[in-house]
Amino acid sequence: MLLRQVIGNVFRRLRRERGITLRELAELAQVSVPYLSEIERGRKEPSSEILAAICRALELELSDLLAEVQFDLATAVRSTLPVRLQTAAIRVEQSSPQRITSSPRAYTTSAQAFALVA
Repeated sequence: MLLRQVIGNVFRRLRRERGITLRELAELAQVSVPYLSEIERGRKEPSSEILAAICRALELELSDLLAEVQFDLATAVRSTLPVRLQTAAIRVEQSSPQRITSSPRAYTTSAQAFALVA
């Protein structure tokens, strides 16, 4: 996945969350509707000036845009990584009651306790 695609997805999601049409955002950011559409679809890589203009129009700090992009990228990467669980190496053992002596009055626990042992 390309960075421009993630940025475009974030802009589109934020615009829709705010209930703003593509035309309204284009007017607020002072960019053409076709160019903004291309950015949202990840086909154009906007300059830093255009990014700043779109962020201003969305009342969004550039750092917040980058945080959203980072989150989406991390989520995309995690979803493509294989997950391997090795459950054969883990067993559950019941622990016996423990005598606690950390206070002046020692006592014995009566609750059942279990431990995961790798």
